[in-house]
Amino acid sequence: MPGQAQVVPAVEALPGLARVAGYAALHTTEWGVKSYVRSARRLARAATNRDEAARLAQDATEAAQVVSDLARAVSGGTPVGTALLRAAESLGAIREPVNGTVPSVVPGTVGPEEPRARSLRDKGAELLERSRDVWSSEAGHPAYDRILSELAPDEARILVLLLEKGPQPSVDVRTGGPIGMVSSQLIAPGLTMIGARSGVRYVEQVPAYLNNLHRLGLVWFSREPLKDPLEYQVVEAQPDVLAAMHSVKFAKVVRRSIHLTPFGEDFCRTVLVDEVTAERSFPEHQAPPEAQSGEPSTSS
Repeated sequence: MPGQAQVVPAVEALPGLARVAGYAALHTTEWGVKSYVRSARRLARAATNRDEAARLAQDATEAAQVVSDLARAVSGGTPVGTALLRAAESLGAIREPVNGTVPSVVPGTVGPEEPRARSLRDKGAELLERSRDVWSSEAGHPAYDRILSELAPDEARILVLLLEKGPQPSVDVRTGGPIGMVSSQLIAPGLTMIGARSGVRYVEQVPAYLNNLHRLGLVWFSREPLKDPLEYQVVEAQPDVLAAMHSVKFAKVVRRSIHLTPFGEDFCRTVLVDEVTAERSFPEHQAPPEAQSGEPSTSS
């Protein structure tokens, strides 16, 4: 033990029987500390492993025998200090590693230094306990840390755009004309100006970015247009929209919109802007309908 080096000189200064008793107390204390830590681990293993429980019972029997031998030695005239020292050495030898080797562990069981994995029920109990802690200062949802690790830098830009500028217009280009009134086919879905407006580095990846943000529950795709029709004029004049419309004889544009979810808005306020900015009022987003998945529509 680390403190033993400091205690031994003091014990050496003791005369005769007092020295023996001092050594006995020192070794007994050392054994007690080791035994306490070791026994706590063994009890945990014995609760789930039959072989470990059997070994623990055997060791307990051996320890009881040592105590019995101690009583007989003292009654037979052996000095108390000597008897205690021998008992401490005997107890310390029980189940100790031999020649520096650690006893083997049965495959599938928990090793001596391996902590037992907590069950889901244990984690649930801890979670409920934390919910009752009125002094807890935890801020933000615990999933935010994981979400940050699954976001691209460009996706963070898109989220900030949605937070500060509000819902963004989106259009689908579909076949129109007389045939389109009966059966309309999707030509180009989800065309937006989000990439240009947010300043992302890889504009061609915007559809993938939006899909990932939807997967994480941060945005949703509404089938409803924005209230202001002027929001769509610039979008519908973009080259990709015009190219899709000119690819067929008759085409029509279906107006949609992209919103932050309430969870996504809280994520942005908590993670992507500073505390002062987070207290500002931002444009309002619609909440997704309960029975709607939020996926872009493929039919008119």
